[in-house]
Amino acid sequence: MIKGFRQIAFLTTLSRVLGMVRDMAFAHFFGAGWLMTAWTMGFKVPNLARRLFGEGAASASFIPVYSEQLHHNPKDANRLACTVVTVIFVILAAIVVIGQLTIWTWYWLFETRTGPRLGLALCSIMLPYMIFVCIVAILAGILNVHRHFAAPAAAPIVLNICIIGGILFSGWALKLKAEQQVFFIALAVLLAGLAQIAIQLGPLRRHGVSLRPAWDIHSQAFRKIIIMMGPMIIGLTVTQINTLADDIIALSFMNEQGDPLTYGAPSYLYYAQRLYQFPLGVLGISLATAIFPVMSSDAARKDFNALTNTISQGVKTAMFVAVPATAGIFLIAKPLVSAIFEHGQFTSADTPVVAYTLSFYAVGLSGYFWQLITARAYYSLQDSKTPMFSAIVAVCVNVVLNLTLIWFMGTAGLALSTALCAYLQVAILLTGLRRRFGRSILTGLPLTLAKTLAATAVMTGVCTGIILAMAKLPADRFFNVLRLAAVVPAAVVVYAAAARLLGTEELSLLTGRKVS
Repeated sequence: MIKGFRQIAFLTTLSRVLGMVRDMAFAHFFGAGWLMTAWTMGFKVPNLARRLFGEGAASASFIPVYSEQLHHNPKDANRLACTVVTVIFVILAAIVVIGQLTIWTWYWLFETRTGPRLGLALCSIMLPYMIFVCIVAILAGILNVHRHFAAPAAAPIVLNICIIGGILFSGWALKLKAEQQVFFIALAVLLAGLAQIAIQLGPLRRHGVSLRPAWDIHSQAFRKIIIMMGPMIIGLTVTQINTLADDIIALSFMNEQGDPLTYGAPSYLYYAQRLYQFPLGVLGISLATAIFPVMSSDAARKDFNALTNTISQGVKTAMFVAVPATAGIFLIAKPLVSAIFEHGQFTSADTPVVAYTLSFYAVGLSGYFWQLITARAYYSLQDSKTPMFSAIVAVCVNVVLNLTLIWFMGTAGLALSTALCAYLQVAILLTGLRRRFGRSILTGLPLTLAKTLAATAVMTGVCTGIILAMAKLPADRFFNVLRLAAVVPAAVVVYAAAARLLGTEELSLLTGRKVS
């Protein structure tokens, strides 16, 4: 598990860094106005499919069943994999056709505003990416069960490279206007989808998995996957559903007067989400991806002691990395937003709003991390109903809080609501796990929490001192980059050193060395 986590985390870090470069390019060419809003909403549907399937339901429902089949009959496991890939392709191809008809009917008959029409056109171009990215998710799930993590973790890197290349080439080489650039970039997304599939095929062959069309939909294993997948779509992706609700509410309540939200609200949410999702993707999703096949294997062998230990370790490790990440974002939110986005069409007036929103998304980091671990614990046991119930509760509460908090806090209210609802879902899931496995599911958690808070306090004190020492420097983008260059490495070194002195075992997950 440790080796898999480090491998995934390294490649995910590279992907997220490239993602930051991508978003810097977006900020430079599109700013935070109506054009960026059109792109954000145009990419929302295919990107939501990536989160649902790439980080959610398809692979989560597939991995436990495939692990079980592989344990008993590798030949049946291969046929199951081929059937799932074939069925997913056929279903999504049909959804894309229906989606195209719906989009263009709305475009020509009902929508007259320039921004929404552009968003609909972009969504139409990128809609086939749904098929590619969901196939990639299934292939990644197969490779993860075989303990191969490199190719699946590299897939997002391909997407970011294609988008960055499309932005820079169309903007600097072709010198296209921003309204034309977005179409060029939409085509780059489709190219990336095909490339993401291609890089999975070689590792699959090396692990003895031969893909071909299959339609064994009446097998018991396939029925298990389908039965679990529906509830999993809700249960595992509640944070994505809540952020989508944030975007929809932002679109519905924005106006020229800015009461309660300005026209840039969806763009502010997008940039804030991209920043808080950096540690979530690098550490949270990497940890969940590495630990899920282990939990599924434990469950398939009916080794519930091992499963309990694995879940406990995952919960403690998630807290160990999420708490300092939260503190770090609070410390550097404004200089971080300024350093990454404040250039081109993204102005200094946009920075405080995005930073404020980011801080409240960061409140929920521990909750987002724990969601990934606890939901997968249920899925390893092939129980998808409990996470679905917890997610429905969280989504309903989120909508109520959204409609309340925006009048007092603007986009930050949407962020805070999402954060609070993450903890609500985790509380429900952990209560269920304790009933099933007893208090051992949280063995060592109070001690790990105490050590984590102590190390985080030391880190926060040192970094606050650095920030205060640089307080008299100008607040422009150049000096904000200097602030980050001083604070971020210091935070990492100080936190790691403090954790080592305190003997925090979870540090070994990042370093690969045992803590004395």
